[in-house]
Amino acid sequence: MSTVIKFDKVTIFQDERPVIGSVDLEIKKGEFVYLLGKTGSGKSSLLKTIYGDLPLVNGTATVVGYSLNNLKSRDIPYLRRKLGIVFQDFQLLGDRNLYNNLKFVMKATGWKEEDKIKARIIEVFKKVGLEGKEQKMPHELSGGEQQRVSIARALVNEPEIILADEATGNLDPETSEEILKLLKSISESGSSVVFATHDMLVYHKFKARTLVCENGELKESQ
Repeated sequence: MSTVIKFDKVTIFQDERPVIGSVDLEIKKGEFVYLLGKTGSGKSSLLKTIYGDLPLVNGTATVVGYSLNNLKSRDIPYLRRKLGIVFQDFQLLGDRNLYNNLKFVMKATGWKEEDKIKARIIEVFKKVGLEGKEQKMPHELSGGEQQRVSIARALVNEPEIILADEATGNLDPETSEEILKLLKSISESGSSVVFATHDMLVYHKFKARTLVCENGELKESQ
């Protein structure tokens, strides 16, 4: 199975101070991986390093074939086309319907043909269980539905990796479990999923490979 993320002896920084030292990490295609740790432990900074929002200062790292050591600013959009990022606060555009939320992202990442855009949007809405709701506005949806839309948006470019940063943080336990099941099914269809959370209730719902950020280290949990 191919490797999609590989870090060797990488220090993760947060506001220019080191928060996790000497990170060795390898994630394979289709893996579902929990990233656990308290707020401020460096989880989000690790994810930001993976998607090129924080520079690599030392060590070596590759993500979906891109070396982070000599990543040019012009290459970052191409790296991010291979990644899907899901945030805690959904980050939907409130002034347009769900269809146009996804279309906006697709246009920004190079999609041009309207028929292909439409077919892909319908496909990903079906995949996340929101078929037929494309014309709804974000404020008409529940929190769980809004998060499903943000997952659909993350899926439009058929990413190799989904990075979910506290993706269930604003949701009730039942809805959190539904979102977790959805992300688990996405990993089973071939996209790797890194699910960062400090919520141990969510973590205990499904067993999976687990990494823990604690005391300035990233460790594999047994």
